Amino acid sequence: MAEPSQGMVKLVRAVDRFTDATGTIVAWLNVPLVLAVSYEVISRYVFNMPTEWAFDVTYMLYGTIFMLGSAYALHKGAHIRTDFFFERWSVRTKGTIDSVAYIVFFFPALAVLLAVSGSEAWYSYSIMETSEQTTWRPILWPFKAVVPLTCLLLIIQGVSEAIKSVYAARTGIELEHKEKVEI
Repeated sequence: MAEPSQGMVKLVRAVDRFTDATGTIVAWLNVPLVLAVSYEVISRYVFNMPTEWAFDVTYMLYGTIFMLGSAYALHKGAHIRTDFFFERWSVRTKGTIDSVAYIVFFFPALAVLLAVSGSEAWYSYSIMETSEQTTWRPILWPFKAVVPLTCLLLIIQGVSEAIKSVYAARTGIELEHKEKVEI
C-alpha cells in the first residue's frame, strides 16, 4: 500500500488544527449570546423593560455561530449525508464519491458564493448599511462579512477533506475516520 506523502499529511494536519482552533473560537461566541438572551429575558419579564438591541444582537450572534461553525462541522463529519447508503460502501467508493463531489460541486459553488457574498459585504460596508429590523439600527456589514469568511473557512477545510477523499479513493485507506454522529 502506498504511504501518504509527508507533505500531504502535514498539510492535512495543519488545516485540521486551524479548523479546530477556529471552531473553538467560534464556540466562545455562545457566551455573549447566552448573556444577551438572559439579560433580555430578565429585563423584559422581571423589570418590564425590554431592550432595543437584544433582537439584533441575538440573531447576528446566532447566525455568526451557525455560519462560522460550518467548517468545523465539515471537519468533524457533522454535515448531513445519506448514511443509509454511504455507510455500506467501501472506503474506496466513499473516497471516489466524495472526491468528485468536492471537485465538481463543493469548490465551484463556494467560489461563486464567495464572490457574490464578498461583493454584498463590500457594498454594505461602502454605504454603511444599517438594519431595518429595530429602532437600534446596527450596522450590517460585519454580519454580512460573515458569509464570505465562512466560504473561506469552508474552502480551507475543503482542501483537507478533498485530499483525504482522493487518498481514500486511490488507496482504500482513510487518513481520518469520522465517527458516526447519531441524533
